[in-house]
Amino acid sequence: MSMRFGGSDSGGSGFGFGAPRRDEPEINLIPFIDVLLVVLIFLMLSTTYSKYSQLKINLPVANAEAPKEFPHEVHVGVSASGDYSVGNEALQGRGLRALASALRASARGSGTPVLIVSADASASHQSVMTAIEAARLVGITQVTFALQSPTPGSD
Repeated sequence: MSMRFGGSDSGGSGFGFGAPRRDEPEINLIPFIDVLLVVLIFLMLSTTYSKYSQLKINLPVANAEAPKEFPHEVHVGVSASGDYSVGNEALQGRGLRALASALRASARGSGTPVLIVSADASASHQSVMTAIEAARLVGITQVTFALQSPTPGSD
């Protein structure tokens, strides 16, 4: 029968003076799984809110009657060169005062006229703004712009 002293199983002498016993390294997976779960939740939440979607708008429906009285319309044309016409008459001058007096004469006798600006696509921005300023001086507060629909295949 053999007796052991020192409680060492490392072989060698029975007194435990040999190389110390090394434990196998152990990987604890529970903190690793916790960290992965947090990253997964973060990714799920962040990708849910970054999704691009189109606006889906349902416009309201109104059964309004057509107006029985149409407002008086004052038409102003602006050419590419900056010339003006009120109604169907071309103006001699290009100034603000000449345009305002022509608008005043055309809007006379109507309650609240509407100015319709028909400007050439190549007309300068200043020419269009002069027409709007003349309407403001005369007291015309409602201004709209005329346009034409593009013809198919004209891209």
